[in-house]
Amino acid sequence: MGPQAAGDVTTLLRAWSSGDRSVEERLFSLVLPDLHKLAQYMMGGERQDHSLQATALMNEAYFRLVNARERDWENRRHFFAIAARTMRRLLIDHARGRPKGAKLPIEGLEEMLRGRDAQLETAVAINSLLDELDGKHPDWCSVVELKFFAGFTDDETAEALGIPLRTMQRQFSDARRWLYQKLEARRRSDGGAP
Repeated sequence: MGPQAAGDVTTLLRAWSSGDRSVEERLFSLVLPDLHKLAQYMMGGERQDHSLQATALMNEAYFRLVNARERDWENRRHFFAIAARTMRRLLIDHARGRPKGAKLPIEGLEEMLRGRDAQLETAVAINSLLDELDGKHPDWCSVVELKFFAGFTDDETAEALGIPLRTMQRQFSDARRWLYQKLEARRRSDGGAP
């Protein structure tokens, strides 16, 4: 998305959140391609046999974002940070609700189930920590969501957040350190579990 379109998105978001419903079609025609790319990237990190597809993830996130139209959208960056957070939570909710009775070969079943449960527990722990991080350091949380969940490069993340590259890199380093320390503390208190 070029600078003009990015500026248009910010202008349209502000009009939309102040109650102008006439801008919805134009707004979402501008953001849907990027929402779809974001969903594809996030699904790329999921297991191969995932029952949720990128388009379904994008659609569900889209409906949640539409329902949040009264939110005070700051700019395009804010919108996509919330979109990434919404998709991350949708994936966690989907994983929590997935039935455990999938058809699997008997050999190695116990190890496979233990591995999937551990992955889900780790994902839920990280989701919880990101919510905590958002409360303490919302800037760090936005950096993590854009880099880790949305797959933005350092330059793209800094540009999307409107901050210098070195500042973004420092925030990402601080956020990673904070998350690692919190995860390690949880593992120690749970006797090795995330």
